[in-house]
Amino acid sequence: MNAALDINPDLPAHPNDIDRRRIERALKSRERYRYVSANITGVAGGYLIECPCCSRNIDVKGGIIDVAMLRHDGASANWQVFRKDHKQGVWKLHSTHQRLAAVTDLLNADPERVFWQ
Repeated sequence: MNAALDINPDLPAHPNDIDRRRIERALKSRERYRYVSANITGVAGGYLIECPCCSRNIDVKGGIIDVAMLRHDGASANWQVFRKDHKQGVWKLHSTHQRLAAVTDLLNADPERVFWQ
């Protein structure tokens, strides 16, 4: 028996708890800040990733810092990844990806060390 899905087109697709948990699980494989728990919070159209500042590069007291902002563009079905410019206190577009897995792969590797500072 096929059950009809009750989908409301007026509601945004993101944030949602399923993708938030997917991001949370994926970030356990990251190369930087492995020993602290990242906090993933739903925000309008996406997700905010925060983490304690172990390196003390951004916050000398080791407080919670912004790591990345993920936004889903429903029109293009792309993910926009923003990094935080902590000196200026603003978010800057880093890259755009078609799949959430590509986003989490980027965050896990962070070859330029622009997210996990």
